[in-house]
Amino acid sequence: MADTSFDLIVVGAGPGGYVAAIRAAQLGLKTAIVEREHLGGICLNWGCIPTKALLRSAEVYHLAKHADAFGLSVTGVSFDPKKVVDRSRKVATQLSNGVKFLLKKNKVVVFDGAAKLDGVAAALRKLAVTAKDGKVTALTAKNVILATGARARQLPGIEVDSKLVWSYREAMVPDAIPKSLLVIGSGAIGIEFASFYRTFGAEVTVVEVMDRVLPVEDEEISALARKAFEKQGMKILTGATVKGLKKAANSVTVTVESGGKSQDIVVERVISAVGIVGNVEGLGLEGTKVKVDRTHVTTDGWGFTGEPGIYAIGDLTGPPWLAHKASHEGVLVVEKIAGVKGLHPFETGNIPGCTYCHPQVASVGLTEKAAIAKGHQVKVGRFPFMGNGKAIALGEPEGLVKTVFDAKTGELLGAHMIGAEVTELIQGYAIARTLESTEAELMQTVFPHPTLSEMMHESVLDAYGRVIHI
Repeated sequence: MADTSFDLIVVGAGPGGYVAAIRAAQLGLKTAIVEREHLGGICLNWGCIPTKALLRSAEVYHLAKHADAFGLSVTGVSFDPKKVVDRSRKVATQLSNGVKFLLKKNKVVVFDGAAKLDGVAAALRKLAVTAKDGKVTALTAKNVILATGARARQLPGIEVDSKLVWSYREAMVPDAIPKSLLVIGSGAIGIEFASFYRTFGAEVTVVEVMDRVLPVEDEEISALARKAFEKQGMKILTGATVKGLKKAANSVTVTVESGGKSQDIVVERVISAVGIVGNVEGLGLEGTKVKVDRTHVTTDGWGFTGEPGIYAIGDLTGPPWLAHKASHEGVLVVEKIAGVKGLHPFETGNIPGCTYCHPQVASVGLTEKAAIAKGHQVKVGRFPFMGNGKAIALGEPEGLVKTVFDAKTGELLGAHMIGAEVTELIQGYAIARTLESTEAELMQTVFPHPTLSEMMHESVLDAYGRVIHI
C-alpha cells in the first residue's frame, strides 16, 4: 500500500507549489504534492514560458523584416502560425517534463487529482484526493500548503467562448493570425498578446479602463510605452470600457465607451485580459479559519492562513501575482515550517515586475509618484538608450532607465525601465534594493563596457548631477 502520511502536502504544482515541495524535501521533510492538471502549473504550461516562446518568434520575425538595417539581405520573410505555436508548446512540454524529473530526483511523492481539505485528526490535516477516474485517496499531513493558483477573470457579457472571445489559453494556440483583434486590458498579459499579434500583422486595438496603459508602471514609462505601441500601429483607448459584444459568424462588434462617447469596433477576435480570480473553490475551506477576500486567501508574512497547519502561497493569495513571487514565498513558508533560523516575513517591495512586449518594460520598488505620496523627498535620475553605445550598436536606441532615490538617505526607492532587454537588467536594481544600497554603492560599482547595464550606472549619476554621457 502506498504511503499516505506526510510531514507536508503541497496542493498545486505550479512555480510556487513545486518549488516549495523541492525545498521541503531538501530540508528533510517527507513531502507530497497534488496536481490535478499539469506539473509546472499555468505559468509553465499556459503562461509565462510558452508566451515568451511566442514573443521570441515575433522578435525574430521583426528582426528578419528589418535585416537591411543591419547590412543583411533576407528575402521572402514569412511565418507559419502552426509552427510558431508548435515550438511554444514543445518548450512548455520540455519544461513540464523537467519539473517531473526534479520532483522525482528529490523524492517528492506526486498524486494526480484534485485535493480537498477533509478535516483535522490528532494534529494531522486530512486531504481527500480525487483522481480523474473518480478514485479517492485519503492523505494526512502535519502541514498543508495551498498553491492552487488562479484563472482568468470573466467579465459579465464578455465571457470567453473559445472561438471569437479568447482568454490567454486560446490566444496562445491560434490556428491563424486574425486580421484584427481587440484586447481588453493593458496589463502585462494584455500588452504582451497585443505586441505579439501586432508584430505578425494584426490590426490591434487595446481598451484600458484606467487612464494609461500598463497602469501599475511609473507614469513616465507608461507614456513612453504608449508612444512606442502607437508608433507600431496599435490603437490605444484609455479611460474606456467595453459595454457589450455582438457576435457574427467570424467577427465581433465591440461597443466601447470613452469620454462619454460610444463607438462600435468590428474585429475578428477579442482577447479578454482583465485580471485573475483565485482558485478557492472545492478546497474544503468552509468551516475552517481560512479567510477569503475577493477570491484570494488572506495570509500573513509567513503564508499562514489562520487555520493551524494550513498555509497558502502564490496567485491564490494577494498581489503581486507573479511566478517568482510564488516561488520565493513557497521557499520561505517551507523554511518557516522546518524551523530554519534567521528568517524574515515576506515583503513584496523588492519583487521586480517584467512585461515582455516590444519594447520591454521592467520595474522594481516605488514609482516616482508613489514615493512622493509616501512622504519621500526624491532625487530622480534618467538615462536614454540613445546615449548608450551598446543600444545603438544593437539597433535599439529607443528606451529609458529611470531611478528614484530618497533625497535625504540615498536609498534606492525604485527603478523603472523601458527598452531592449530591460527584463534582464532589472535584477541589478532588485539586488541593490535587497542589499539596501544607496547611491554611493551604485556609483562606485564598475559596470562593464560596452553593455546596456551602463545605463543603470548613468541613471544613478544623473540623479545626483554627475551623468557623463548626456
